Amino acid sequence: METNHGSISRRDLFAVSGLAAGALVAGRGEAAVQAVKVPVSAVAVAKVPGYDVDLRAQVATMFDQLGGLGNQVRGKTVAMKVNLTGTSGRGRRVGLSAGQTSWVHPNVVAALTAVFGKLGAKRIRILESSSRRDLSTPLEDAVLMDGWDVNLIKSAASNVEFEDTNWEGEGRQYSTLKVRDGKPYIFPAFMFNHSYVDCDFFVSVAKMKNHSELAITLSMKNLFGITPERLYGGEPGATLAPGVSRSVRERVFHYGQVQAPAGVPQELDPKTNRYEGWRMPRLLADLCGARPIDLAVIDGIETIVGGEGTGDPGVKPVQPHLLVIGRNCVCTDSVAVATMGYNPRGTRLEAPFRIYKIGHPRPNDQMHPVDGSHSYADNTMLMGEAAGLGSTDLSKIEVLGVPIKEAVFDFEAAWKGQIKT
Repeated sequence: METNHGSISRRDLFAVSGLAAGALVAGRGEAAVQAVKVPVSAVAVAKVPGYDVDLRAQVATMFDQLGGLGNQVRGKTVAMKVNLTGTSGRGRRVGLSAGQTSWVHPNVVAALTAVFGKLGAKRIRILESSSRRDLSTPLEDAVLMDGWDVNLIKSAASNVEFEDTNWEGEGRQYSTLKVRDGKPYIFPAFMFNHSYVDCDFFVSVAKMKNHSELAITLSMKNLFGITPERLYGGEPGATLAPGVSRSVRERVFHYGQVQAPAGVPQELDPKTNRYEGWRMPRLLADLCGARPIDLAVIDGIETIVGGEGTGDPGVKPVQPHLLVIGRNCVCTDSVAVATMGYNPRGTRLEAPFRIYKIGHPRPNDQMHPVDGSHSYADNTMLMGEAAGLGSTDLSKIEVLGVPIKEAVFDFEAAWKGQIKT
C-alpha cells in the first residue's frame, strides 16, 4: 500500500491498528493483520510509600518475584542507563528535587546498585548522555548539583562507575550495533558509547511520566538518551530559523530534517513521514532492537503529570507510589501504562496518544501532521510488539505483586485536576 509518505508495511498496519478490528488503520478497507508471535514476560508491581523506605529490600523482593537475577549478573558487568531528563543540575524548579519530578530518584539507583552488588555483579556502570556542553568534568558533577549522594551510590557495591555517554568517553571510539532480526523501521543500526556494548546485563531505569511529544516516557523511551549528541551533531552559535532545534540529534531523529553525519549508519528511507509522532515511536523500537533491554525498572513513586520536564507548562508533581520492574521492555511498559490509567494498546485517537504539544518551539510541520487532523504520537509499545520485541496484551502478561486494578493512579485525571494530587 502506498501513501504520500512512502510505503506502509504490514507491520506498520498491524501496529497502528491497535491489534483490534475497528481500530485506527492506515487505509480504508485494509484487512486485519494476523498477530505475530512475540515474547511474553512477567512484570512485578509494587506500591511504595516513599523514597525513605527500605528500597533495597523492595527491589530484592521484586527480583525474586521475577525468578531471581543472580545467574544473569553474577561475575558480570551491569550497565544502568538512568533517566536524567535535561541533565544539567537544574532539577529544582518546583520546590522539589529532580528525583521527585523528572529524574529517576537517587535512592532507587542506590538500591539497584546495592542489590546487583549483593547478587555478585563484577562491575556496575551508571550511564546517561547528558545535555552538558562541557564534558571535561565527570557525570557525577551534574548529579551532585541536584543533591545526589554520589558516595552513597558508589559505596553501595564494589566497582561502581559513572560515565557520560554523550561522547566516545573512556572507550576512545564509538561502537556500532545493528537492529536485531533484520526488522528496522527507520535506522538499520546506530553508533553508541562503548559502555552500551561492553556490558553483560543492560538495565533501563526510567521515570514514569507523560511526554508532550510521545505521550508517555518509560523504559523504551529512556533509550533515546543512549544516542550521543556529540556524534549525531550540535551547532553551537548557529543561526537557525524560528522553531528549528539547535540540537542536530533532534533534527536527525525527531524531525528527519537532516541526515546523520557521514560515517554513521544512515536512515533507510529519507522519503518516509517526517512527523515526530510517526517517526519517534518507530525509532525507539529500532533502538530497543539494537540495544536490547535485559531489565526495565520504572520509578513512579513520585513524578510529574502533563509532561516530561518541570519546565513544561501545566506540569504537576504527583505521588503515584509505584515501582514497576520486568525483564521485557514492551511487557513492562504495557503494565506501567495500565497502572497510569491508560490503555497499553491505545491508538492515536485516544489519550494519551492524542497529544497537545506545549513547551519549546517546534517547526510548523510538527504541529500540524499532514496525515491526521490533530497532533498525535503512535504507540511505541505497539511498534515494539509489531517488531517482535514483546507483548502489549495484558491478558497474557503475568502481573506479580500488586494487581493493576489496585495499583492504578489515573494520570489523565490528575493532569486535568479531576482528582486530588
